[in-house]
Amino acid sequence: MDSIVVLIIIGFLIGTLGTMIGAGGGFILVPFMLLAFPSFSAEVITAVSIAVVAANATSGSAAYVRSKRVDFKAGIIFAVCTIPGSILGVITTQYIPRGAFDLLFGVILIGLAVFLFFRGGKRKLSDKDVVSHKSWVRQKIVDNHGVEYDFSYNLRLGMLISVVVGYFSPLLGIGGGIIHVPAMVQWLHFPVHIATATSHFVLAIMATVSVIVHAIHGVYNDPAVLRMTMSLIVGVIAGAQLGAYLSGKVRGNFIIKALAISLGLVGIRILVSGL
Repeated sequence: MDSIVVLIIIGFLIGTLGTMIGAGGGFILVPFMLLAFPSFSAEVITAVSIAVVAANATSGSAAYVRSKRVDFKAGIIFAVCTIPGSILGVITTQYIPRGAFDLLFGVILIGLAVFLFFRGGKRKLSDKDVVSHKSWVRQKIVDNHGVEYDFSYNLRLGMLISVVVGYFSPLLGIGGGIIHVPAMVQWLHFPVHIATATSHFVLAIMATVSVIVHAIHGVYNDPAVLRMTMSLIVGVIAGAQLGAYLSGKVRGNFIIKALAISLGLVGIRILVSGL
């Protein structure tokens, strides 16, 4: 019972932070499992994480939809583009040795941390240049607090990024939001709060597809794995509601910086533990 309670609490914290920054929470859960369960294979770790991400994203998306910060047009198109990659990513996890998985995950986290800390949220083009470019789609969203978001994004580039995110999300078990959110802010010029909400919507669809593929492969047939997954999900669903609420109260730049620092610390810890 104690272990289940601990897992529920961990799930709650993951759901809160993951939803607040639109990253799904997998970037927290995977390092935790790498350190706490050294005997688990890469496939089991990613399967548990992606199931939790699916629950987190679904719960968080419901809250974001109520807040009217989801760009449904971009979200649906990006989600469809992630599906082929997510299926291939799940299959790939079966052939990655645990040591190589740890090294790959740690290096990617540190690289993303450095990029986000120094470049996250900085736009290369002015709003005028972006809007006037023919390949960019104009969008205007007004949330339920009356805040207006007027922005433009490159739909083709967004689709390409989504294909890549779709592959690496189940491969690493991190949900993809950790890549998608900064990409949407940095390269697609989404406002941070719209990016986090839309990314969560995409994650809900993409992660669910990955869970179905894992289930077909029988990963969740192990009672211990299933119990761990369900315990984390219970906590995540509740935490996601709090995370979505807090997201609207926190400055976008703070979200990006906090994400960068967290990623760097976790990446270093994983690499050190593997030495």
